[in-house]
Amino acid sequence: MLANEIAALLPRMRRFARALTFHREDADDLVQIAMERALGRSGQWEPGTRLDSWIFRIIKNAWIDEVRSRTRRAELFAPEEDGEQVGDNHAAAHQQRLAVQKAISLLSEEHRLVVGLVLVDGLPYKEAAEVLEIPVGTLTSRLARAREALQQLLADDPLSNPPARKS
Repeated sequence: MLANEIAALLPRMRRFARALTFHREDADDLVQIAMERALGRSGQWEPGTRLDSWIFRIIKNAWIDEVRSRTRRAELFAPEEDGEQVGDNHAAAHQQRLAVQKAISLLSEEHRLVVGLVLVDGLPYKEAAEVLEIPVGTLTSRLARAREALQQLLADDPLSNPPARKS
C-alpha cells in the first residue's frame, strides 16, 4: 500500500526538511504538508518510479511555496540560536553544529537544496537531479560551488574552528 511506503520514508523526509528549514517546527510542518499532498495526489505517482524522489520533489516544491508566502508577508526567519556553552566537548560539538547550520543557511537556495539532498540525505546525484528537475552536470557544478562556499564560510567562522583550550 502506498501510504505504508510513504510512512517508511518519514525519517528521510524529516532529515531533508530540516536541511531546508533549519527549524524543527518548520520541518515538521513541511513534512505534514508533503504527506497531505502525496496522499491526496497518490494517483499522480507512477508505479515503477522512485517514490523517494517523488516525495522529495513534493517537499522541495512545498518549501518553495512557503518561502514565497513568507516573502509576500514580509516575515523574517527566526534568528539562529547562538547560545554559547562552556565546559565540555558537547559544547564544542554543539558550537560546530551551529556553525555548520549557519553556514548552510547562508548558501543560496539552489545550493541548500543540493547540499540537503546529496550531502545530508545521501541521495545519488542522478536521483537528486531528478528531484530538482535539473541535469546531473548542473547538480554536480552546484554541489562543487556549494562545497567551496561552505568551506569558505566555515573557515571564516570562529565557532567552527574554536581555539584550543589551555589546560
